[in-house]
Amino acid sequence: MPLRIGTPMPDLRGVTEWLNGEPDWESLKGHLVLVHFWSVSCHLCHENMPKVNQWRDTYAPAGLRVIAIHQPRDEWETDVETVKQKAAELGITQPCGIDNLHKVAEAYENQWVPAYYLFDRAGQLRGRTAGYAGLSMLENALKRLFETQ
Repeated sequence: MPLRIGTPMPDLRGVTEWLNGEPDWESLKGHLVLVHFWSVSCHLCHENMPKVNQWRDTYAPAGLRVIAIHQPRDEWETDVETVKQKAAELGITQPCGIDNLHKVAEAYENQWVPAYYLFDRAGQLRGRTAGYAGLSMLENALKRLFETQ
C-alpha cells in the first residue's frame, strides 16, 4: 500500500551515493518538497523529466525543493557511472540519490517509476502520483499548496 496522505516524509537513509550533493536537510524544513523516483531504463521518466526540471526551476524561488531518487529496475542500472551519465543528459541538477539497495523505495512503499511524492511545509505528504498522467494531477496539488501556505 502506498504512503497515505498526511504521512510524514520518510527519511532517505539507504541512499548508496548522492549525485549533485546531498540535500541540506535543515534547509528542507519549511519548504515544499517533491521527491521523484526515476530509472535509467524508464522512457516515461525521460519524457517527464523536462517538466520536473521546469517545476524545479520555476517554483524554487517560491520554496519548492526537489530531490531525485534513482530506483534501478535491473541489475545493470546499479552502475553509478551509467546513472551519472543519464542524469546529466536529463538535466538533473537537484540532489539525486542512488537507491541501489531499494531502501528508500521501501521507506516510501514505492514500486513504480516514475513516481512523485509532494510534501507540504510541515513535511506531510499532500500528493502522490505515478505514471504518465501523474504530473498533471500533481501540478494542481502543487499550485494549491503554494496558494494555501
